[in-house]
Amino acid sequence: MAGTDSGTVSYEELKHLLANNPNLFLVDVRNQDEWDAGHIPRAIHIQLDTVEAAFSMNPEDFRARYGVEKPPLNSPNMVFYCRTGKRSAQSLCTVKRLGYVNVRNYPGSYTEWSAREGRGSS
Repeated sequence: MAGTDSGTVSYEELKHLLANNPNLFLVDVRNQDEWDAGHIPRAIHIQLDTVEAAFSMNPEDFRARYGVEKPPLNSPNMVFYCRTGKRSAQSLCTVKRLGYVNVRNYPGSYTEWSAREGRGSS
């Protein structure tokens, strides 16, 4: 299945990260109405069309806007998701272009998560 080397994370691996890694930086890139309908616990919401601007912000502005510390470029645990994995894959291209190196996509995204967990929200 998917793993660290492939640039993706599986459902099982994401569950493990959520349970065991307090430094996981989980980003939901869906639209506001999708986020409002439910999201994976501990995720932060940065819509796809704002990913480049968000991750280009200085750390102080990022914290003020999103309420969390901006991850460093070499942050080891950044995972992006959307509804089906396509928009989150696009966001990976964007943040990699900005210099982030350890970013992964959850291709099952919220569709898989909600099917296995029920509608989640933090």
